[in-house]
Amino acid sequence: MDYRPTGVCSQLIHVELDGDIIKNVEFIGGCNGNTKGLSSLVREMDAHEAISRLKGITCGDKATSCPDQLAHALQQALDAN
Repeated sequence: MDYRPTGVCSQLIHVELDGDIIKNVEFIGGCNGNTKGLSSLVREMDAHEAISRLKGITCGDKATSCPDQLAHALQQALDAN
């Protein structure tokens, strides 16, 4: 599933789930090292757990962040299943 984030530098988040388990996350754009690290950390994690950990994180003076947008993407992917 592809998700277009808002309010962040990333332009696209690609999410692959196997049931509720995160198999892969790929960010297009954004801070390369941070998004690669975030993707690696959530791999094989339960999507509900990742959402609870990431939702609401902000970046600087922005109301959101790449982790927060990933939480939105994961929720949308879960809702689509």
